[in-house]
Amino acid sequence: MRMTSLVAAVGVVALVACAKKDNDDYAKTDTTAVAAATPATPAPDTSAKLTDANIAALLDEANAGDSATGKLATQKGTKADVKAFGTLMMRDHHALRVKGLDLVKKLNVTPAAPANDSLPSKVKAAQDNLNSMDKGAGWDKAYIDGEVATHQMVLGLIDAAKGAAQAPELKSLLDAARPNIEMHLKRAQDIQAKLGGTATDSTKKP
Repeated sequence: MRMTSLVAAVGVVALVACAKKDNDDYAKTDTTAVAAATPATPAPDTSAKLTDANIAALLDEANAGDSATGKLATQKGTKADVKAFGTLMMRDHHALRVKGLDLVKKLNVTPAAPANDSLPSKVKAAQDNLNSMDKGAGWDKAYIDGEVATHQMVLGLIDAAKGAAQAPELKSLLDAARPNIEMHLKRAQDIQAKLGGTATDSTKKP
């Protein structure tokens, strides 16, 4: 991520949790939890200054997407640490999303995605790709590679959102979410190092 992070912005922030497009800080990072198994996903367009409503929408999209993909990992993951990571994503991103939605309500902000927001379609494409793959080492690697890319993207989104956010409460929420996202990234990288290699499209079902 995804005011989405308001938590729609913030919710996403921590996990997503996971950002959007032209801001140099995160414009060029992958947006979905599928780094090696699917084509790179461009982040949503943030060439225009983000509003609190935009931030909330993006973060919410990111949190919702990472939570849903985490659930998939608990079902299709084979390695114990991959399944545990999926459970962590479900729990943390759901909690972040709830905090974001509560904040949006408090601030009376209606989440509104920025123009040209392609995050929802990219997340769906990534999830469809993971659903098309058989269980096994290739699936585990594809999921974790994607989670590394996603959390790097979300950290960029948080940094960009902090500079654009107007509501002090939203800035505080982003500040509080960042360490959690950093922890997710570090854990995903640790698992990635254990898995080794790179997932390829050859792991897909025919």
